[in-house]
Amino acid sequence: MTFEELGLKSEVLKSLEELGFTTPTPIQQEAIPHLLGEESDFVGLAQTGTGKTAAFGLPLVNRIDTSMKIPQGLIICPTRELCLQIAKDLKTFSKHLKANVVAVYGGTDIRAQMKEIKRGANIIVATPGRLCDLIKRKAITLGEVETVILDEADEMLNMGFKEDIDAILKQTPTYKNVWLFSATMPKEVASIAKNYMENPLEVSIGHKNQTNENIDHIYFMVKERDRYRALKRLIDFNPNIYGLVFCRTRRETAEVAEKLGKEGYSAEPLHGDLSQAQRDRVMGRFRTKSIQLLVATDVAARGIDVDDITHVINYNLPDEIENYTHRSGRTARAGKHGESLVLINTRESNKIRIIEKKIRTTFVEGSIPSASEICEIQLMKLIDNVVTTDVREDDIESFMPLIMSEFESLSKEEVVKRFVSAEFNRFIEYYERAGDLNASADKGGREDKFGRGGRGRDRDGGRDRGGRGNRNDENKTRFFVNLGKKDGLNPGGLLRVACDSTGLQSSSFGRIDILSSYSFFEVDNNLADKILQEVNGADYEGHTMNVEITKAKSGGGGGRSGNRRSSPRPGGGGGRSKGGYKGGGGDRNRNRDRSKSRR
Repeated sequence: MTFEELGLKSEVLKSLEELGFTTPTPIQQEAIPHLLGEESDFVGLAQTGTGKTAAFGLPLVNRIDTSMKIPQGLIICPTRELCLQIAKDLKTFSKHLKANVVAVYGGTDIRAQMKEIKRGANIIVATPGRLCDLIKRKAITLGEVETVILDEADEMLNMGFKEDIDAILKQTPTYKNVWLFSATMPKEVASIAKNYMENPLEVSIGHKNQTNENIDHIYFMVKERDRYRALKRLIDFNPNIYGLVFCRTRRETAEVAEKLGKEGYSAEPLHGDLSQAQRDRVMGRFRTKSIQLLVATDVAARGIDVDDITHVINYNLPDEIENYTHRSGRTARAGKHGESLVLINTRESNKIRIIEKKIRTTFVEGSIPSASEICEIQLMKLIDNVVTTDVREDDIESFMPLIMSEFESLSKEEVVKRFVSAEFNRFIEYYERAGDLNASADKGGREDKFGRGGRGRDRDGGRDRGGRGNRNDENKTRFFVNLGKKDGLNPGGLLRVACDSTGLQSSSFGRIDILSSYSFFEVDNNLADKILQEVNGADYEGHTMNVEITKAKSGGGGGRSGNRRSSPRPGGGGGRSKGGYKGGGGDRNRNRDRSKSRR
């Protein structure tokens, strides 16, 4: 099938011809004819990088009446980067139609955007927060919008935009068409379809939540202390890497990028603490391949649409399985091949099994390359660079007599050896004492470590943890945590922070209750002081985790008598350490405010 067969206007086909596009992708073949021929709602499910923008963008520009200087099409997407990319693509598609496409997003002058809209916008591409601001200022009206497109709907909901989306859709007419495009279909996305769409046609390329078939998924099991060294070996083993390294938190992202930079790797961080100008600079350098590696958090990397990414490295697995789909989907775009590499510790192997089942793929267990393997591949890369280097004969000719005289006493073999060694010795010196970083699974703790973080077990906010950790267990100390569901906390995330901070096994923990704005967990009495000293003040996704004892140790003083689960404001009591929760909701509310501001 060709684009000519889909029924697009000649002006749109001319733009596609200039772009060199001839054959539509599967999602485009399924979506475009329907969206051109039917006035109906639509749900399109396809992996990242399969051509979803053209699947909705081509039929949208095809139906725009450019003589009307009012918004007829509205596209809502999660991030500034994706907003700009979609707007750029739509301007290209509609080049010969002369449709006016305006992008509105946060982090830039809202007045300039208001002027652009006032000049007459046919299509608005917007992030939810900035669009809500424009609606409140009465700078934009959506009463004539005929088509609303929700792109990367699952990511928008993961980022907390549901209320904004609800508010925006209420400003649009009831007769509009809603087209929803998403890589995954969690229940929250399904609820949008139910509330705002009428008998939508659903097209799924592959199974729901299935990952791109052109991606190889490989996991490497290492000890926790070796995680960073393993990352370096994977990078060294792939000298032509152009990729993304995903970390869980902003702090970890900054630390990993800084370490890599200090050791000579071409890497920079991308996280929520960067200003918009800094983000633009980093993304600009990455797009032009001035840097090889972007070290990013899930939130910061959402909406990145960059071709030719060879590898995605999961420095840590995400807490939410859907985020793995979005991470891995950054590679193998437009039919190309890519690799998604995952570092796990010895207690996390069950995470891999759960992800395999969810995304309908198979992971291969890889082996962290040995020192000799890395040295060999780096050596051959060096040789290849020498062999393929263009020689500027005119520039070097005058220096050749001097150069040849210096090499006169050396044989050809000796020259090659010395030249190679001058560049290669640093690898040999670094790896000559390097050991094997591969680890074997800790079978005793394998299921516990992830089973407690699984989404299916978190629906009621807490669990009885297999019969252990009865809430009246006198062998356990109960702790209050100042974070809850609103802050993105879940049982798996809480356990991860606690275990990583203390080095404890998950079997030391009892019941976990994750509530809306705060949480509780239990731990063996003899470990309570360790929790206070090492978990209190830890970072969780950019939030400071403050913990405090709510139930006294058996036979011990301090602490608070009774659980007082219903109170979000535990006061007084012993056992509080430096930086603990200080009564009232101030710290927690500020965390939520910061979370909102990241939109």
